[in-house]
Amino acid sequence: MKSHKFLSLLLIAITLFSVSSCRNNDDDDVQDTTPGKLQVKFENGFNNLGQIVLGQTIQTSSNGQKHQFSTLKYIISNITLIDKNGGEFKYHYNDPDKGAFIVDQSDADASGVVYLNLTEIAKGNYIKIKFGLGISPQAYLLGQSGQGEFWQTAKTEGMAWSWAAGYIFTKFEGKYGTPTPNTEFMNHAGNMGDPNANGTPNLYREITLDLPTTARVSKDVTPSVHILADLNQYLSGQTPLTLDTANNMAMGSSVHLVNVTENVSKMFKVDHVHND
Repeated sequence: MKSHKFLSLLLIAITLFSVSSCRNNDDDDVQDTTPGKLQVKFENGFNNLGQIVLGQTIQTSSNGQKHQFSTLKYIISNITLIDKNGGEFKYHYNDPDKGAFIVDQSDADASGVVYLNLTEIAKGNYIKIKFGLGISPQAYLLGQSGQGEFWQTAKTEGMAWSWAAGYIFTKFEGKYGTPTPNTEFMNHAGNMGDPNANGTPNLYREITLDLPTTARVSKDVTPSVHILADLNQYLSGQTPLTLDTANNMAMGSSVHLVNVTENVSKMFKVDHVHND
């Protein structure tokens, strides 16, 4: 009898110790708020199939016009991660020097991917990603002190206006034509100065995308979010467009470039997430 009672007490003690240890480990996990990292990958293609090879890949628009890119660049800023409760982690929001990037197809690796590597990301389980296409008017109005480094980068990369203050948000250059692309085009879209003060269209757009798999950021896990950009939307998006002599050298925020901006702001989707 004493033996059975001893074994029972021993079993209870072991159980209590195990439960206590689990609780302590859980508490450690909850309390560990060490920030982590996140990788965002952009892959530019047509109809989300394969990469675009500059100067080679030819696409036919919904209006039957062929086009190819020799230059394909756009600015990404204000990256925000959203958890299941709607909580947001804003990565250097309206701080271009630390939170703005130029996605340039000429920088893509052999698989056609451009990488953005983010650090000091708050630990969390995120189900959506939001980002800006271009630079917000609020960030632009910070002036030289708030965007000096990125402004110089943008100038070097040809993503800033030479004749007026402001950024080029999307830069598409190449050739178009029917039946073959043999006429040059340049479509550079972006704000010039403060659109509110100038009474011009604001071409800055914020895009929110669902993540098919939760991105679990921690000190030990660096998720990789793979975003596909379907450049077929450029001329074949919600407003089908045709390039001609009236718009093939458009720069600024004309009606044509407003339509271009609306089209390409719909070109992004998250293909998959790796939690590695």
